[in-house]
Amino acid sequence: MLNVEINGRPAGVEDVHRMTTWNYGHFTSLQVRAGAVRGLDLHLRRLADASRELFGDLLGTAPDADPDAAGDDGARIRALVRRALAGRADASVRVSVVPSAGSPTRTDLVVSVSDPVPDLPRPALRVRTAVYERELPHLKHAATLGLTHQALPARRAGYDDVLFVGRDGLVREGSTWNAAFWDGERVHWPAAPVLPGVTMQLLRAALTATGVPWSVTPLPVTGLPALRAAAAVNSHCPAQPLAAVDGTALADPELAALLTTAWATVPWQPL
Repeated sequence: MLNVEINGRPAGVEDVHRMTTWNYGHFTSLQVRAGAVRGLDLHLRRLADASRELFGDLLGTAPDADPDAAGDDGARIRALVRRALAGRADASVRVSVVPSAGSPTRTDLVVSVSDPVPDLPRPALRVRTAVYERELPHLKHAATLGLTHQALPARRAGYDDVLFVGRDGLVREGSTWNAAFWDGERVHWPAAPVLPGVTMQLLRAALTATGVPWSVTPLPVTGLPALRAAAAVNSHCPAQPLAAVDGTALADPELAALLTTAWATVPWQPL
């Protein structure tokens, strides 16, 4: 970790203690390159929408917020991210919204800066399925005990990660990623309560722009053997292939190639 700031100032011990003992809030994760972010407007909208739902209002300005970062919520967040970057052009950034000290109706903005994730293809994952439904799945919230509790046993059993299936038997999402599937003609995204990941949203638009058909489709876990490929999609990697789900091999490289090509067309937005 290179830097952690809260409302534009270095986070202190009391701040860290509060954030680690009060597991309430939401966040978004950004990859910054040359001072720009893909889908910045979607990240800002995610923060605003989740704050309305979890805190009852737009992003609140805490009493010690930096006056130079005042203004509308988006402008304030961008200013706080630029400040925390401290001139770094490339980085991984997490922007979290947490309750202010002593006031659950007000919020603090926490910006954490770490080294950038390498922009390289990642090895294919072997995953197993688990029946699990995230609480408030449409939010990127801080309550991660349940998903971690499902992922760790899968890794101990020799798998790389876990793919969640609802009690209705429909495929949902991975532990920290959206799932995309390929039947040889069309990309399928699960029609189920899942996090509307920023990378997934950007890829859908890019696939449309590049002429690749896609749809949001109910995907029974029993129907996976009829598909040719699958991929994990998140801000760390837009197209990490899934080599297999349970005992079903999904080795066709075409999906990862299509997603990677589409991702390359997504524009960067300056902070």
